[in-house]
Amino acid sequence: MYSLTVRDHMMIAHSFRGEVFGPAQRLHGATYVVDVTFFRTELDADNLVVDIGRAAEELKSVLSALNYRNLDDEPDFAGINTSTEVLAAAVADRLAARVHAGALGAGAAGLERISVTLRESHIAWATYERAL
Repeated sequence: MYSLTVRDHMMIAHSFRGEVFGPAQRLHGATYVVDVTFFRTELDADNLVVDIGRAAEELKSVLSALNYRNLDDEPDFAGINTSTEVLAAAVADRLAARVHAGALGAGAAGLERISVTLRESHIAWATYERAL
């Protein structure tokens, strides 16, 4: 299995509902380092997993819709605790839609999986992986 990873970051604000979140129930910020890994069994005709430039551009585009936003005000997240796990899945699903729409080029049609890791700090992160 081949893989290729691109990285970017985003800064968001949000709050959580539920006693389990303690002081994080109040509005607070988070800065995430975001790693996206694309997987495929065979390389494309150009011997690539996916074009790095296109992958990086699409990741930046997906994150720009979340960056510097209070997620409590975003309709897509209404009534949802935007945990690191939930955000990793949202980024993966939005990127998957772009893969299927052809935004990463024809060679991306052979991609099989995508994995998104949001690193909240050097000691804590969450990953969501899905089929394409």
